[in-house]
Amino acid sequence: MLELKNIYFKRDNKTILNDINLKIEDNKCIIITGPNGSGKSTLAKIIMGIEKPDSGKIIYDSKDITNLSLDERAKLGISFAFQQPIKFKGITVEKLLNLASKNSLNKKEINELLLKVGLDPKEYLNREVNDKLSGGELKRIELASVIAKDSKLIIYDEPEAGIDLWSFKSLINLFLDNKLNKKETAIIISHQQRLFKIADQIILLEKGTIKSMDSICCPNKNCCLENIYE
Repeated sequence: MLELKNIYFKRDNKTILNDINLKIEDNKCIIITGPNGSGKSTLAKIIMGIEKPDSGKIIYDSKDITNLSLDERAKLGISFAFQQPIKFKGITVEKLLNLASKNSLNKKEINELLLKVGLDPKEYLNREVNDKLSGGELKRIELASVIAKDSKLIIYDEPEAGIDLWSFKSLINLFLDNKLNKKETAIIISHQQRLFKIADQIILLEKGTIKSMDSICCPNKNCCLENIYE
């Protein structure tokens, strides 16, 4: 279980997150949504350890991880998929996935992983992860690398950014497959309403506060959310 207790965060004298209290059970798919500037990505970065809260606590599997570094959290099984994927000049896709999995994947498993994110292994296995790849290609390769880590908790910051419709459908199937097989706890930062239907819970942020935590009261997953992006 992940628990956030009284999380506050300011930047340039502006309150970004204001008294966030949240519990996330294991093996759940949680979507955090809200308008631009609501604090979604900042909250994700605080959970991962990229940012540190000004006050409050983060508890993971009964352990206080508030002051742990990003690397220390990664060792506990927490991973992060960035909104803008990182490039790795000189490293092939195959090498990146091997590094992510600590060399625990064979060629067949790597091929299956690439197919899951909509990439042809024959075309991409030996490609370098550099700026010759499109944003959508980099995004899918990053998703594959995050999944290769076999993490217990994965935070996806707008995973749909830069990918086409076909790839988006593959993305939904990927989340559904992991959910059905209880492979991970997924926290997805997104304003893409087509993802809402796969969530166990939808958390709505507005102006740095939790406005609603919708899991039961709204069966269609939209009644509390339909006007927030207008």
